[in-house]
Amino acid sequence: MRRAEFVMAGVMAVFSLYLMWKSAELPIGWERGRGPGGGAFPFWLSFGMLLCCGLIVIRAWRRVTPESRSTEPFMDRLSLKLFLTSALSIAAMLLAFHYVGTYVAVPLFFIFYIRFIGRHSWVTTGAMALLTPVVLFFFFEIGLKILLPKGVTEPLFYPLYGYFL
Repeated sequence: MRRAEFVMAGVMAVFSLYLMWKSAELPIGWERGRGPGGGAFPFWLSFGMLLCCGLIVIRAWRRVTPESRSTEPFMDRLSLKLFLTSALSIAAMLLAFHYVGTYVAVPLFFIFYIRFIGRHSWVTTGAMALLTPVVLFFFFEIGLKILLPKGVTEPLFYPLYGYFL
């Protein structure tokens, strides 16, 4: 566990530095009369994440947390199985975005994950699988005007675009 704390803090710190570098391609300060620059929010959020990584390393070095004092392995066989199942199902969902679109891939993922991995009721599973695509559609497509991938289902959305746009 202790080694996992150091490794994850290091990986997240490198990722934070990368995000800071990429977001600094846009203005990160306050632009006179316009407000914060386009890179300000991601830059400063990444900076905060880098500070948190530093605190994780310090706390792990000083053995403040129970995890930093633990000699237990980071993942046992059951945890590894759950991690691989989650990672593969997310990868399958992302691959499905290209073929069947967001509004089919997300409900299929939720049905698999919430019902079969999480063992929740069909009512909870159905509610999440039906409501999430509707909320995604109204938030991204109608509210923000950001089109999400639809794959082969795109013709089904033409009437909705005619109605809402």
